[in-house]
Amino acid sequence: MESAISARDRVGVQDFLLLENYNSEAAFIENLRRRYREGLIYTYIGSVLVSVNPYRELEIYSKQNMERHRGVNFYEISPHIFALANNSYRALRTERRDQCILLSGESGAGKTEASKKILQYYTHICPTRNNTHTIRERLLQSNPVLEAFGNAKTLRNDNSSRFGKYMDIQFDYKGAPIGGHILNYLLEKSRVAHQNHGERNFHIFYQLLEGGEEPLLKRLGLEKTNPQHYHYLVKGKCPRVSSINDKNGWKVVRNALTIIGFNEDEIQELMEIVAIVLHLGNIQFGEDEEGETHITTGPQLQYLSQWSYYKDYYIFVFLQDEVYYSSKCSSIIGLLDVYGFEVFQHNSFEQFCINYCNEKLQQLFVELMLKSEQEDYETEGVGWERVEYFNNKIICDLVEEKHKGIIAVLDEECLRRGDASDITFLEKLEDSLGGHAHFVTHKMANGKIRKAIGREEFRLVHYAGEVNYNVSGFLDKNNDLLCRHLKEVLCQSGNHIVSQCFHADELMDQRRPETAATEFKLSLAKLMEILMSKEPLYVRCIKPNDAKQPGGFDEVLVRHQVKYLGLMEYLRVRRAGFAYRRNFEVFLERYKSLCPDTWPNWRGTLPEGVATLVKHLNYKPEEYKLGRSKIFIRFPRTLFVTEDALEAKKQTIAVTLQTSWRGYRERAKYHRIRHAVIVIQSWWRGVKGRRKAMHRRQAADTIRKFIKGFILRNEPRCPDNEYFLDHVRFSFLMKVKRNLPKSLLDKSWPRPPPSLTEASEHLHRMCIRNLVSDYCRRIQPEWKKQLEQKVVASAIFGGQKDCYPQSVPKLFVATRLEAEEINLKVLQTLGNDNKYGVPVIKYDRHGFRARMRQLLLTTSSAVLVQEAKIKQRIDYGTLLGISVSSLSDGFFVLHIPTTDSKQKGDLVLQCDHVIEAVTKLAIMADKIHNVNISQDSIRFAIARGKEGVIDFTSGSDLRVVKTKNGHLLNALCSMCYVWFALLNL
Repeated sequence: MESAISARDRVGVQDFLLLENYNSEAAFIENLRRRYREGLIYTYIGSVLVSVNPYRELEIYSKQNMERHRGVNFYEISPHIFALANNSYRALRTERRDQCILLSGESGAGKTEASKKILQYYTHICPTRNNTHTIRERLLQSNPVLEAFGNAKTLRNDNSSRFGKYMDIQFDYKGAPIGGHILNYLLEKSRVAHQNHGERNFHIFYQLLEGGEEPLLKRLGLEKTNPQHYHYLVKGKCPRVSSINDKNGWKVVRNALTIIGFNEDEIQELMEIVAIVLHLGNIQFGEDEEGETHITTGPQLQYLSQWSYYKDYYIFVFLQDEVYYSSKCSSIIGLLDVYGFEVFQHNSFEQFCINYCNEKLQQLFVELMLKSEQEDYETEGVGWERVEYFNNKIICDLVEEKHKGIIAVLDEECLRRGDASDITFLEKLEDSLGGHAHFVTHKMANGKIRKAIGREEFRLVHYAGEVNYNVSGFLDKNNDLLCRHLKEVLCQSGNHIVSQCFHADELMDQRRPETAATEFKLSLAKLMEILMSKEPLYVRCIKPNDAKQPGGFDEVLVRHQVKYLGLMEYLRVRRAGFAYRRNFEVFLERYKSLCPDTWPNWRGTLPEGVATLVKHLNYKPEEYKLGRSKIFIRFPRTLFVTEDALEAKKQTIAVTLQTSWRGYRERAKYHRIRHAVIVIQSWWRGVKGRRKAMHRRQAADTIRKFIKGFILRNEPRCPDNEYFLDHVRFSFLMKVKRNLPKSLLDKSWPRPPPSLTEASEHLHRMCIRNLVSDYCRRIQPEWKKQLEQKVVASAIFGGQKDCYPQSVPKLFVATRLEAEEINLKVLQTLGNDNKYGVPVIKYDRHGFRARMRQLLLTTSSAVLVQEAKIKQRIDYGTLLGISVSSLSDGFFVLHIPTTDSKQKGDLVLQCDHVIEAVTKLAIMADKIHNVNISQDSIRFAIARGKEGVIDFTSGSDLRVVKTKNGHLLNALCSMCYVWFALLNL
């Protein structure tokens, strides 16, 4: 915290104890305003945390911030709600003392949000157990349920708590939460049936109507309609707000009820009770002709007859009992969230009780504060001057004293027979309390004060100011009793929740129940006992403006809250002694650099070191005192001067620390490296020595086994020669690996030992097969196609046709006709279906004249073309076969069925590329096995049942002639003659 003193001119001081003009209320408020303007909503007054509602989300509640505050001392970092929560938790763990955090402030000051932040912090930092997650969820989810049934929109706050809440969080010896318990104080029950102008009823009614499921609302007799249709929801004439918040609120509440242990049936019963209230509000009464009163609204009776009588207070008590399960544990942290001091234009019984509660808490606050101060000074052996302060015990006695106090008079008037009324109660107060310095009525007041007090009002002078209370309704609200016969009915209710709220034991008790005021006084006394048994920490919440605007700061409103929260009183008491105190160790550690004798390290005792330091800093005797373990500084300016000197010294300190650190770091680094080198060298020498010895032993054993195996190499395999034999085999395999054939033409192969002959042959075959496979994988697709066609040609013509060997080294081409050589009309007719073309000579069937033609092969047929005219088309499916001679000629015959009327007989063709053309035709027509190679002659069919013959003979050159007998003679350079003959069949 001291580190922020240098920025005090801009953001103010983080602790009001360091405020120079601590008696000035204006200086106090200006410090609050300055910090609030910078977004710093938290400020300390010693151990008390002052919180100003920012009315916006701040980026200071993340999990990273929670971790930042974990285990940190209270004053080490800036003021924060997490720091206070952490301080309480650390004290619980280390000192094993129960703790209590008291949150106070008026409606809208942020008490409920502050309590949520504390719960979130505990659920994050606490250690985990098997059921910790469930308990943590219940801790967090209790708030939405209690807010739904106990909070409402008021003129001052959209989510105002209309009850006081005390929550015990129970921890085991490890600091893990194991359970808890909730007590409530003074729920504003009258809000169910009446709301002030501009205010709403409790949230749960609107959440059920806006967010409830259709089947549920139908069963309850409710409609998802405007809440203004229900009498109990229109008393305040509050403008309708966004229904989205209520719908979302319903989802949150329903989920929270499930998490904290309500089953589906209990949730249904709970909503039944809520619906009862709405129906009760819509009941109307009338008189018949005889003057008797009766109910005039039937629909409400229809639903009310199914359920039991309901009052909001009892269901709220049921929720308190059900939210947590209790368990005996080692320690407790309590959270008290109570309403602040309330002063309205019209103050009634509720405000009287609320302000009485604040009087008691203020009394407890001052007593515990002064007690803590006195104990601190006595423990340290430092003289303490008693401070005069206003003791509000006189006001508490005025309210609660037996037989004389306001509550006693109120109870007496409620029990009195006769015409007791609110006015008779006021008159009795005047008789009993007349002349009291803190009590005045219209009748008792002088002329100036009398104008400010109504005839039905009395004024109490509280510690926080004067408040006028209107007695109208005091007796009715104090007599808030439930008749015995109604209790009997409620005990027998079929609604599980209602029956649990009223026990049969209550019916046996013949005593009159306590009045509301007495019951509140007794519960408040019990609360004081609980708080007195714990170590208290305080959070004082302040509302900066009534408009709920971020950044708005209403000085008049803030001054009023500062007054009734007793902040100036507490500051004055704390500053009457010493403004600053710290342990010797903390103080010396922070400021030792300002004195040469204590820097960098002090070797003596802590008190001597602090005494040496303050002497060097020229502290005057009246400015400080040394206790047994702490130093006390009286004036803030003394600390400011010291902090400024430290700020100026930081540059020199930083340079010195950097120089020392660099030298230390380098020396440490050198020693680490040197030691590491020595260790590594020693280890490595040992490793090398052990490896060398091991290798020698292994080498000797290997040589011995090898020699023995060589001697016995020709013997059957045995343990003595198996090493040598394995070595021979391994050597052979490695030799094979190093000398594998690189190509199919490489016939070399290592000579195997006798035992590996069969394996060697198998490996050789595998190697050749792998070479072939590898070669096949590496060839390109077009070469693969070329090879496939060559294989087919070999299968057809290999060893059977004389000209085949000359065709082997020649590549087959895709086509022998370019696109320009084929007539455009033919190309248009065939489209893109032309796969191969070759020029041929076609011999007529009559006269065997030679005519130039083009043979085109498509995917489905062979086409014979003469310039722009397709002369003949032969479908592959009708092709019977292909005939060629065994000589070197280029003749081939396409055999076609004679029954086909579209064909004129077999086709006799001659081609210079007969091997290529016939191979491609055979592949495309799938007639590989239908190619006939004739030795002497080929017979072919002619139309009208005639048959022709081609004779082949050897000759000096190629000649094609028609013989006298009608045969066609073909003579080649190899002395081959071809004769064509026409035979009559």
